[in-house]
Amino acid sequence: GMRESLYFKDDDSRLSFLYGNYVTLTNMSDRDIDRIIEYRMSPVYISFQTTDPMLRCRMLGNRFAGEALKKAQRLYEAGIEMNGQIVLCKGINDNEALERTLKDLSEYAPVLRSVSVVPVGLTRYREGLFELTPFDKKDAVEVIRLVEKWQRLIYSRYGYHFVHASDEFYLLAEMPLPEAGRYDGYLQYENGVGMLRAFMDDFEEALLRLKEILPDNKALYGINRRVSCATGMLAYSAVLDMTRRLEELIPGLKVFVYPIRNEFFGEMITVTGLLTGRDIMEQLKDRELGECLLLSEAMAREEEPILLDDVSIGEMERTLQVNIDIVKSNGMDFIEKVLGEVIYE
Repeated sequence: GMRESLYFKDDDSRLSFLYGNYVTLTNMSDRDIDRIIEYRMSPVYISFQTTDPMLRCRMLGNRFAGEALKKAQRLYEAGIEMNGQIVLCKGINDNEALERTLKDLSEYAPVLRSVSVVPVGLTRYREGLFELTPFDKKDAVEVIRLVEKWQRLIYSRYGYHFVHASDEFYLLAEMPLPEAGRYDGYLQYENGVGMLRAFMDDFEEALLRLKEILPDNKALYGINRRVSCATGMLAYSAVLDMTRRLEELIPGLKVFVYPIRNEFFGEMITVTGLLTGRDIMEQLKDRELGECLLLSEAMAREEEPILLDDVSIGEMERTLQVNIDIVKSNGMDFIEKVLGEVIYE
């Protein structure tokens, strides 16, 4: 079994408006669109995938999927703010198809505030499904080239960047993440766009403040602490670098950073937020964990301490015989949880 909330699936415009759920528009009637326009329900989050009607029908397995794109046109004409996503599949809606999609969607600017381009998540549960292959470094470089081309074009016209490649593409391409200003206020943060940049910048700011505090705080400098941190394969290098820099500042600090393979969904799923409790427990059961194990709130928030596979934080603590702390997605909380001290007022 998995976390109960994961079994709820819908294509409801109300969920799009309230929670930022992406809708394909295929299940929405003209009356639904009328209601959105009448009540000015915005922004609406739309999963476009492609603007080629035939290809969209094929990708979504819905013969009405191409026709549904006309609903986005109605929203645009009514001035209803939209955010979009393109889930990219290698050899299907990338390259020339992606170029066409970005060109078509650029006609909706600036009402369409942002478009994220994210790689399809290839789990091991694909028996009987359309065969897909993962993106490699060369593919990721090409995706970023196209995205940044359209960023420049739209920025020159409207003063914002419009389309954004996910963090995963930049890490796969081994290219530097864009600077914060190019994310237009992180409109696609929850879609894995700019999440790492925001965290890294926040960490740098928090680290600078820590360096200012340390000379006058002998107790902080004299910390003797061993902790551990579990993370997805994708973010491992970045998290390791941050912890090493903290260790250099505080000699008595040791942080064990463990990259967790995603056995539940398959090793090609490398993001931290899709790790499960059982995978973490299995891979950390004989490892040194120190006083505390740190987990990102992307796995389990403090208000809902349950991971995707319905394993609770309490069960993990009992199995691993260690206290677990949930780290919020900001640099200050990360540093405080690593040090075990409240240092930022």
